[in-house]
Amino acid sequence: MELISGLPEDLARDCLIRVSYHQFPTVASVCKGWKAEILSPEFHRRRRSTGQARKVLVMVQARVEPEPGIGSTKRVTNPVYRLSVFEPETGNWTELPPPPEFHSGLPMFCQLVGVGYDLVMLGGLDPNSWESSNSVFVYNFLSAKWRRAADMPGGPRTFFACASDSEGTVFVAGGHDNEKNALRSALAYDVAADRWVPLPDMAAERDECKGLFRRGRFVAVGGYPTDMQGRFERSAEAFDPATWSWGPVEEDFLDCATCPRTFVDGGDDEAVYLCCGGDLSTMRGDTWQKMATVPGDVRNVAYVGAFDGTLVVIGSSGYGEAHVGFTFDVKSCNWRKLESPQGFRGHVQTGYVLEI
Repeated sequence: MELISGLPEDLARDCLIRVSYHQFPTVASVCKGWKAEILSPEFHRRRRSTGQARKVLVMVQARVEPEPGIGSTKRVTNPVYRLSVFEPETGNWTELPPPPEFHSGLPMFCQLVGVGYDLVMLGGLDPNSWESSNSVFVYNFLSAKWRRAADMPGGPRTFFACASDSEGTVFVAGGHDNEKNALRSALAYDVAADRWVPLPDMAAERDECKGLFRRGRFVAVGGYPTDMQGRFERSAEAFDPATWSWGPVEEDFLDCATCPRTFVDGGDDEAVYLCCGGDLSTMRGDTWQKMATVPGDVRNVAYVGAFDGTLVVIGSSGYGEAHVGFTFDVKSCNWRKLESPQGFRGHVQTGYVLEI
């Protein structure tokens, strides 16, 4: 059966890869042939190779309500978090539907990672009971539907590091249990198989650490052990899936001893970035250097994302103030303020950049 009647297959595929990701569910419902096409790995590769794939930033962001007066917003004492989506290319802001069990708000401090067309939401604190949740939900951008996945095994775990190899596996490490004991344990989750497997323990306990997948390895950055509550360390260690083992601890990996939530991989396997003390710094090789001063409007940095030589920095000018965004061009070292609708100026807990 022809994909599009009267058109050669190659031309028909060229038409389909140009469809906006917003229309994927509609396209998949047209016929079995179109559904099979957009579900195929080759479809994803063709979108990327032809420049049709789009980067989107998905954030766990507090909902805010407009107040009378231009530019003002109402911030509540107990914020309700939802999933907001920012498209850098168009400047559009939208909202994803919540998972079925969290219509009244997402788990506090949940984590996000992306695998292909899937957005994976892990853990956090239940917004009603404040108990640690090991729940995992997967949102598929092709079907625009959520599914409940297998829970994270191993008991309660919050404030953990997590990252994805973008191909099919999510890695989790560290965090703390319900007794605030920092953890060394680590896990891997196969999204397609919906299966968790344990990894070897890290060398160090790491509470509130940051995870990223870099140069083929899962890296757990910073954090602190149980007896050093809140006193962040500069070290990091990396898990190699090829050898199924952790490498040696790098004691002075970070430029400063700080919460590593703003630490981000530039995406080119070369540079990493960190906001600390009002500065944006980068490390290439083993050397850290300052790149720029963070604008005052976002000096309280909440989140940093990276894609295509650009950083997105979300933050506020002070406690209780609206959260806004700036982009930073890595080559020109220029900042540009983003236009944020009033409904998308709430606090950002975390985020993830996906290519769809």
